[in-house]
Amino acid sequence: MRIDRRHAMVLLAAFPTQMMATSALGQSRDIWTATDAFDALLQDRIRLLDIRSTEEWQETGVGEMAWPVSLHDERFPERLFKARDLANGRPVALICATGGRTGSVMSSLRKSGYKSFIDVSEGMLGSRVGPGWIKAGLPVVSARDAIAGLPEALKL
Repeated sequence: MRIDRRHAMVLLAAFPTQMMATSALGQSRDIWTATDAFDALLQDRIRLLDIRSTEEWQETGVGEMAWPVSLHDERFPERLFKARDLANGRPVALICATGGRTGSVMSSLRKSGYKSFIDVSEGMLGSRVGPGWIKAGLPVVSARDAIAGLPEALKL
């Protein structure tokens, strides 16, 4: 699916504003724990995007079976919706470090009417929501291996 420039700019422009979202908005999101997301990955019920930076992936690794698609990439909106297409009807879960970026993206997506996304808001490192992927002892792979395992349509 090709995202036109207007939709991409609207989506990206909303991120800073959404960082200040109220808890009422937060309650309207689909929020899962890292463990729930990993279990769903094992059952082939979701796809997972790690939207952190390349440097963060290199520092901690990437959750096993997650697709590294950085929010910092100028093609992020296009790649986000391509991932949704590749998910073939499965929801796409988003994970970052501590839930701030995923919360912003989720708020923007919800305001735009998209419903097939999930927020893994405890993130890779943990947050007030939970311990995070790493502290939960869930498997990680190297950034290099995760990038090599991306579907062709998501590669840069």
